Amino acid sequence: MIEELASKVRQAARITVMTGAGVSAASGVPTFRGAGGLWRNYSPEQLATPEAFARDPRLVWEWYNWRREVIAKCEPNAAHRVLAAWSRRYPGFTLITQNVDGLHEHAGTDRVLRFHGSIWEVLCWERCSSSPPRWIDRTVPFPVIPPSCPHCGGLIRPGVVWFGEMIDPEVLERSAEATKCDLFLMAGTSAVVYPAAGLFQSARVHGAFTVEINPDETPASGAADLSIRAGAEIVLPEVDARLSSKAP
Repeated sequence: MIEELASKVRQAARITVMTGAGVSAASGVPTFRGAGGLWRNYSPEQLATPEAFARDPRLVWEWYNWRREVIAKCEPNAAHRVLAAWSRRYPGFTLITQNVDGLHEHAGTDRVLRFHGSIWEVLCWERCSSSPPRWIDRTVPFPVIPPSCPHCGGLIRPGVVWFGEMIDPEVLERSAEATKCDLFLMAGTSAVVYPAAGLFQSARVHGAFTVEINPDETPASGAADLSIRAGAEIVLPEVDARLSSKAP
């Protein structure tokens, strides 16, 4: 399987990789799904919504402040580093990530499409005219919860896409375009959350060779051309080693 994937990478003019929480789990980033995915007895679906923020911004920000503190201590793992190297090596490479932790960028990955935004960006809750649409704020931890907008004194919110919110149209368009590829590789994603999960189907329609890398079976496992039951931090370095040891 490793050699087959390496062969497909060698042959592909356009490579698109979509990553999910499983890729960052090896770096110590909590996944929030499945067993142990609760925080203070709250699920992400209860906290990551505009309604939850409007009702109790302090509670929501306590969760995000804690997440930022955890992520700030994490480093990119072997999967992040390999994908970063591929983004520089292959001109037709695109990375679509559902993760908001910024570890792909930290690893030096080029051409990253952040499907769900970034936990390191914030925006004014009131969308005040004095502030930019969003900006980077890496304060860890925030001295006051909930933090306030430096431009108007109101509340700021995390720059992530919450449940019930629309994906950035430009990101959607560029992600859809990226499914017109030769190789579509999904790593560490459950393939159940739409619209990101629909990208896999779109890649199949466009004739891409589809690959899933995940320790667990997912709804996409039976449909993928190649399904590898292991973590991306294990598989991708093995594939990269094959690429480095053999000429195309």
